[in-house]
Amino acid sequence: MTAAAPERTQVAIVGAGPAGLLLSELLAAEGVESVILEQRSRAYCLARVRAGVLEHDVAALVDALGVGARMRRDGLVHEGIDVQFDGAPHRIDFMALTARTVVVYGQQELTRDLVEHLEAAGRDLRFEAEDVAVHDHGSDAPRVTFRHGGRRRELRCDVVAGCDGFHGVCRDTIPASRRQTYSIAYPFAWLGLLARAAPAIDELVYCSHERGFALYSLRSNEVSRLYLQVAPDEDVERWPDERVWAELDRRFARAADAAWRPTRGETLEKSVTPMRSFVSEPMRDGRLFLAGDAAHIVPATGAKGLNLAVHDVELLARALARWLRDGDDALAARYSDDCLARVWRAEDFSMFMTRLLHVPDDPFERRAQLARLRYLCASEAAMRSLAENYVGLPADRLRVSAPSLG
Repeated sequence: MTAAAPERTQVAIVGAGPAGLLLSELLAAEGVESVILEQRSRAYCLARVRAGVLEHDVAALVDALGVGARMRRDGLVHEGIDVQFDGAPHRIDFMALTARTVVVYGQQELTRDLVEHLEAAGRDLRFEAEDVAVHDHGSDAPRVTFRHGGRRRELRCDVVAGCDGFHGVCRDTIPASRRQTYSIAYPFAWLGLLARAAPAIDELVYCSHERGFALYSLRSNEVSRLYLQVAPDEDVERWPDERVWAELDRRFARAADAAWRPTRGETLEKSVTPMRSFVSEPMRDGRLFLAGDAAHIVPATGAKGLNLAVHDVELLARALARWLRDGDDALAARYSDDCLARVWRAEDFSMFMTRLLHVPDDPFERRAQLARLRYLCASEAAMRSLAENYVGLPADRLRVSAPSLG
């Protein structure tokens, strides 16, 4: 295989998920060049189904970048959620508590919008870039090697942005001696069902039932996404469609409305997903910056994964523009600390939501959990805390200055 002549850009972005795509667009708005390298095919990236609850400010950013037209047309604006236990739903009203909303819009739809926007603008986006490797990121001249179009290639750059997800190559490029990881594996998993079925609800239902947690979420007015708490080693083959629907009916049953049940439809996808929390610190090493799932994973209960990725690259774009365009590296030096302030708040909230709703094996813990749920839905202060974390905290709510000792 022949090698192509080395190429040059300012920022080499590894990964064409929402984080990498948004970073490229944000950098372009600041006059900074980038190239995106993605291992998977374009078709794969546009087809993979992921969560899609956008915080208030994240939806506003998508609009501000000029890629929000389809989101505003097809996305579902939600002003609250239902928390269901003891066979009864309890609404947490985001608008009343925070004057903010969320938008339900599939991650794959946002990815499609961004890919089409970048391609129309003539940005350098390369799918099926294989054997990607980062070199010399501790020097002033990092480079990325890869195979593309049948040739070995080298991309020289000022900075590498690792937006390549939990299983990508960028995080492991940082020597283990220079990073610390923190993780929790939860003792359950989610059995997820994507169905071509009009939702029977207008907003998400988080249900804590004695048989286990269930989540009724939406992807559109025609597609529903439903989840069941199962064992972490559960085999999806043990869950034919009829068993899944029957279990959903049991868990979502309401004492005051015996006729209420999820709308059934054709199964589009079914899978079992383990639940974990993970953070790798720091999020920068030399001229390699990590963003999104490359640096942190949250359980989906808190709807924070995609939103954290967006907040990461918003900070990163600003920091890199200041550094590469203006010669000021102050924001780049603070990037990891600034991101991790939000990351750890989201990790805590996601863990809180997970432990609040997933049914434990121990009966004492279950009784305490029900007491916590009853308090949540009887206390305006507790509901407000959940609501403001769910819709997204502004940056000034993430740091508290140390008290004066004088």
